Amino acid sequence: MSLRAKFLLPLLIMGTIGLHADDGAASIAAGGLVVMKRETRVTMAKEVLQISAKKVIVDYDFRNDSDEDITTEVAFPIPDYEYDLNRTGDEQGFDDFQLWIDGAPAHYRVEARAFVKDKDYTELLTSVHVDIASYGHGQPLDSHGKATAKSRDIQALTDAQRRQLEKVGLIAQDCDQGEKNCIDEPLWKVRKKYYWQQTFPAHKVVHIRHEYSPIMGSSNSIKYGMESPPDARSAAELKTFCLDGGLRATLQRIADTKGADAPYSYVDFILTTANTWKTPIEDFTLIVDRTHPADSPGDYVSFCWDGPVTKIDTDHFSAHTLNLVPAKELRIGFFSVEHRKF
Repeated sequence: MSLRAKFLLPLLIMGTIGLHADDGAASIAAGGLVVMKRETRVTMAKEVLQISAKKVIVDYDFRNDSDEDITTEVAFPIPDYEYDLNRTGDEQGFDDFQLWIDGAPAHYRVEARAFVKDKDYTELLTSVHVDIASYGHGQPLDSHGKATAKSRDIQALTDAQRRQLEKVGLIAQDCDQGEKNCIDEPLWKVRKKYYWQQTFPAHKVVHIRHEYSPIMGSSNSIKYGMESPPDARSAAELKTFCLDGGLRATLQRIADTKGADAPYSYVDFILTTANTWKTPIEDFTLIVDRTHPADSPGDYVSFCWDGPVTKIDTDHFSAHTLNLVPAKELRIGFFSVEHRKF
């Protein structure tokens, strides 16, 4: 049974209510741990996934059912990302990733590779001392939104090195205010992963925990009470939260209130990474932590789930299932009420 039919969560957005969304930002979806070569002898016996607007924490119990120890490469892959003036490479690369194995902090390696049109330029950028994952230690836009961001490593290049990178399409000049304010914009795509060698002893359980700060998607503002229908992008995005029809009357009252805004943000999580292990996930629990500041008039959460959802307490919701074979990804929407002053 869907969350929509089984469990009513307070929501602040309706597909049937006219709305206008200001330009927002897209999320970067990360997921769980994968084995680089599919391993059917190691079972994901248990997974507890905790998601909030500030942190994603995943706890696993992996069980080796075979008669021999298994050593394999395990990775936390980052979805490919491109240069973004609004975010640093550190943010896009989930640089605060942390790992524990059987309760102890664990070491891992990091690989970042650079691609332009599917051609690998990792060695070239490394040879001229340009950091790939951070786009040469670049910085985002300033507080006024001006293209003044500079890449420290690219700025340090010689003219000959700069021309070499320009020739193969790794950088290009991007100018603002005519030719007065130019930056060398990195054009490569980053493919990054955290990885380590993991041994799973025969007939034993290994507990692995990892966490990171999510890169959230957002809409800056949703305005209710408009006569026109939502634009196609907003309507399609809102459908991904499985908004509950039971709150339509409440939402309409909000829509009729002058100056009511409901900006939202969301976290994407790639559940299907679990399918690189022996399926199914024998015991799966999702815990959603709703941020609820004391000075906010309302904060709400919504997500799609095929099954019952339990309210643990004021700000925590839980979904539990057995023998899960993920067939789709997970999106958690966080909504808040703001009253504009005129």
